[in-house]
Amino acid sequence: MSAGTSDIQQEPAELARFREQWKAEVRERQAVTSGARTQPVPSASTSAERAVSPTRSDTSTKTATIANTFPAPRGLPGPAIHSIAGAPRPSVPAHASHGQSHLSPILAHAIEVYRNAVHHEQQSQLDEALRLYRQAFRLDPNVDRAYFIEEQRAQERLAARPAGHRKVPSSGSVDGVTRGVQKLEVHQDSKDKSFVTSRLLAQILKTFPENLVFEPEDEKEGRPPINLIPDELLLKILRTLDYTTIERFATVSRKARVLSLDSAIWRDFVHLAYKPPQISDDEPITDIVELYNSEYRRVYMEHPRLRLDGVYIAVCHYMRTGSSENAWVNITHLVTYHRYLRFFPNGQVLSLLANEEWQPQTVIPMLKPTLRMKGFYIGNWSLSGNTVYITNLTEKPLAPSHATTEPQPNKYIFQMTLTLHSRPLGRWNKLDFIGYDSVNVEDGEAVPFPLKHERSFWFSKVRSWAGY
Repeated sequence: MSAGTSDIQQEPAELARFREQWKAEVRERQAVTSGARTQPVPSASTSAERAVSPTRSDTSTKTATIANTFPAPRGLPGPAIHSIAGAPRPSVPAHASHGQSHLSPILAHAIEVYRNAVHHEQQSQLDEALRLYRQAFRLDPNVDRAYFIEEQRAQERLAARPAGHRKVPSSGSVDGVTRGVQKLEVHQDSKDKSFVTSRLLAQILKTFPENLVFEPEDEKEGRPPINLIPDELLLKILRTLDYTTIERFATVSRKARVLSLDSAIWRDFVHLAYKPPQISDDEPITDIVELYNSEYRRVYMEHPRLRLDGVYIAVCHYMRTGSSENAWVNITHLVTYHRYLRFFPNGQVLSLLANEEWQPQTVIPMLKPTLRMKGFYIGNWSLSGNTVYITNLTEKPLAPSHATTEPQPNKYIFQMTLTLHSRPLGRWNKLDFIGYDSVNVEDGEAVPFPLKHERSFWFSKVRSWAGY
């Protein structure tokens, strides 16, 4: 048994039927040609093939191999590679755009069926996509190659158009946003910066379908009533929420994710948050936005900012040896204390060092500028890059002095230098100690403290505290 026969026996029944139909058509064409006793007239596809591959001189007598150089769509079967002795090699003409006259009607129809199959696959309708793929390959075995050539040429023509002729989604239409994001037609050089996304997020949005709606959790139920609310009204509602709630809403569905990318939402957050002392006085916010290609969401997520809607807390421990009446017993005490830092928009910072008797749930409601207790300091803060500078930390007296007694000036003030981190991205919830100094007020000499027991500050949100 020959190798070709063994390959046919191992093929699926559907491909075997397709092969028999192909052979029958070849035999019919050969019979018509021999009955007419004339030289066969080259078809349009053969002429186009010779134009593409001029080195081939004979296409009717040699053994041809049917092979698709482009892979089949992911998750769907594609045609296998087989050899048919005596059969003419199917050619792929030099295609032009879809619908032009030199495409044969059968090939044009096959490309259209293949295009519909790709659309159904993107919609996760795999059964219908598989049926259309099979239909397209029955019409033309090289339809996938022809489809990819058509798509490449269409992209080349789109790229060759002047920038003024490209369609850019309007800043106030979410439907235009959906189409633009799905096709990644949001250009950095355009005037509309409403829906610019990061590269990774743009790759995810590229796979989204064009018409997005809110789908019910149970497919048997009808569409939820939220679809009746206009997108513009949904955007108005989103602009009243905090960014954490917006990001949680974005995880509900693909429609919610696209709505959450409206630049008007993130522009409000950026202009509220990035003011001095979050940024320097001589650094305009427009320059910072340009560093992130005018992506306001990226600015708010990636550019360092101190959180003002809560408190940074460091839980510190150290071991202290105790005394014992028994020489054979060693007593060791675990001492726990907390450091608190609360930052205000006007550049004021509160610092409190409290022992384990004062738990966070008791201290946090008291952490205000009017607080007076041991270990409480008030100073100033500024942010440069991701480095936080805290200066002029001055301890406040425990009780107001009598009218006849003048308050004693502080001989020492304190200063801290910390590094701001974000774990995970966008939280900006960690502060690491770089330095902690005691400054003599008279001569300005700074003496660093050892940071043996100090730990990192972690942010804890307080709902009753406004951020900006």
